Amino acid sequence: MPHEAISVFDMFKIGVGPSSSHTLGPWRAAQRFVQSLQSNNQLSLVTGVQVLLYGSLAKTGKGHGTDVAVILGLAGADPVTIPVEDINPTIARINETGFIALGGEQGIAFQPATDVVFLVNETLPFHPNGMSFLATLCNGENISQTWYSIGGGFVVQEGEAAAQKSNVDLPFPVNTADDLLHWCMKTGMHVHEVVLENEHAWRDEAATKAGVLNIWHTMRDCIYRGCHTQGELPGGLKVKRRAFDLNKKMLAGKSCNDYNSWLEAIQSGGQNFQYILDWVSCFALAVNEENASFGRVVTAPTNGAAGVIPAVLMYYVAFSGGNDEDKIMQFLLTAS
Repeated sequence: MPHEAISVFDMFKIGVGPSSSHTLGPWRAAQRFVQSLQSNNQLSLVTGVQVLLYGSLAKTGKGHGTDVAVILGLAGADPVTIPVEDINPTIARINETGFIALGGEQGIAFQPATDVVFLVNETLPFHPNGMSFLATLCNGENISQTWYSIGGGFVVQEGEAAAQKSNVDLPFPVNTADDLLHWCMKTGMHVHEVVLENEHAWRDEAATKAGVLNIWHTMRDCIYRGCHTQGELPGGLKVKRRAFDLNKKMLAGKSCNDYNSWLEAIQSGGQNFQYILDWVSCFALAVNEENASFGRVVTAPTNGAAGVIPAVLMYYVAFSGGNDEDKIMQFLLTAS
């Protein structure tokens, strides 16, 4: 059975932690709900909104910020572009005022404590990560949609569970590892070349390269932020961030005030195996801690696994003299 074609940018998605299934997916579903109201000219008629979270979303939603995600999605914020430092103040303001600008436009009364409902004892049959959005219009009409977060930030609407298949025809369709091996052997191309040829079905090579390098820059910035941010992780258990202390210890007093000077300080420490291993662990931990703190990360292919690919790529940059954009692109295309 053929599968829907997906792009490298479906596998590597820029978003906000801590969970692709429980944060990014619900955020996207809330955005889609608001967009449907806009496209049907109903947004200006909305007087109230309620969100029902089912199953796994209800049971772990507080810890994974599912409520925060759907509120921000309803408010018109985008996980790719929202300044992460605005997340907590935005939620605090909505809580304090009891008011939300739906889609950034339609102001309505909204109480997060009662308008986001955690139905911990109810699960929808299609998938454990189910949620329903209910909008009341000024004419008394009720609009409802049910969505499912199916993993990796992907969402499907009830009734469209089969997902509308992409009409993109790939030159080298790949559904299994055997398919990929077949095309490599038949064409003599490397994995990254096969992937790049498929990406041409969506956009030209320049656009793909720009997008892939933006993915890397987001990963790199996440590592740097995580290594230079101290304090406790959210959740109430008073877990202290570790990457900051590891970074400080391994820099051994070397001063740095930006990414480039930090990279030079790391490289000046040599090529000792344990030294390199400690840094790679620090890179991965930095991303994981940013992810846990509503930081900007890249699904790789999920938020939970978001630290591995950036850490490996940062190893290449820091310890193999790797700053070749083409090589970075090849790595990420292959990894996807």
